[in-house]
Amino acid sequence: MENTATAGNKGTGIRSDCFVTLSISDSGGIHIELKSKVETMYGNQIKSLALDVLSHFDIINANLSIEDSGALPFVIAARIEAAIKCLIDTEKEYLLPALPINQIITEKDRLRVCRLYVPGNSPALMINAGIYKPDGIILDLEDSVAPSKKQEARLLVRNALRNIDFYGAEKMVRINQLPQGLDDLKFIVPWNVNVILIPKCESAEEVFQVNRVLSDLQEKSGSKTRIWLMPIIESALGIIRAYEIASAAENIVAMAIGLEDYTADIGAQRTMQGSESLFARSQLVNACRAAGIQPNDSVFADFSDKEGLFLSARKSKEMGFDGMGCIHPGQIKTIREGFSPDKEEIDKALKIVDAFDKAQAEGLGVTSLGSKMIDPPVVKRAQKLLVFAKQMGKI
Repeated sequence: MENTATAGNKGTGIRSDCFVTLSISDSGGIHIELKSKVETMYGNQIKSLALDVLSHFDIINANLSIEDSGALPFVIAARIEAAIKCLIDTEKEYLLPALPINQIITEKDRLRVCRLYVPGNSPALMINAGIYKPDGIILDLEDSVAPSKKQEARLLVRNALRNIDFYGAEKMVRINQLPQGLDDLKFIVPWNVNVILIPKCESAEEVFQVNRVLSDLQEKSGSKTRIWLMPIIESALGIIRAYEIASAAENIVAMAIGLEDYTADIGAQRTMQGSESLFARSQLVNACRAAGIQPNDSVFADFSDKEGLFLSARKSKEMGFDGMGCIHPGQIKTIREGFSPDKEEIDKALKIVDAFDKAQAEGLGVTSLGSKMIDPPVVKRAQKLLVFAKQMGKI
């Protein structure tokens, strides 16, 4: 008796992906049908990879159809594995050799001005995301993935973490809302993820749950990568508990706000002016600063409105945010410009640091610049601004 499963994407506009149909039977051996524009050049390699994946899962009788639209090997392997796991119960994983360049460790205070969301089941958008130089690339397993595609996305994201060059961007994954998100962790924790985003977080207990599973998976896999957490607050209850969440664990590096869900939760309409979310955003910034972590603002949904995006980024900066999310590579440059210090801010910071250094050399704890006193907290803020300006290429 045959069993059949499908995985992947096909149709007009699909690229760098494939659609596989797999039937497992009791006899007849392996038959592979391939449809691909690159079959002349890569057909043998694709079939060889398919045979290797099937053999890895001890499948000796099957019919496999592959409709290829330029998929890379890690995508083809993930799609075939997804179809296999619809048909048989197995704990095995098929893993291509990982890129050594992806085994990077990131620091807690790393620059996170712009984080780019990429749907976890869309390989075409993942492959070149790093060339746009966002500070972080978020492979999304939550809202951008249809419920029927969650398992496929997990395998694809796992392979992407191992086999895509992120060009130095911090590797982030947004898991699903808990408790479902706890099942996502085994697909990402062992494979050099840097930051895990916890959506719709409403309590410190959710952070504890993630860390317990994370710790257990790292112990089992032998992974020693330092994995950071970024809770996302998207409800009224989450905002009320913002400091509790922000201070829940030492590996929390930032906390973000999701305004689409938040405004829906409080029954408000999201506006360009943002008055409906002023309390929540201020609360989140204050909680993050009190906990010593980075506050990150929500995404700006209209990627065609660069002027609106710039004004939004400027407003976020003025409110105390360190960065924001984006949904399109074209937003990255504008967000950076919005958060970058201007010449007046840089000149003032340079004068503050210079005046304080001279005071220190003279044995003074405080000094003044014009009519304003300069003490250590003011200097620290100026020094931080200058470091940021240098990172942004402004000095």
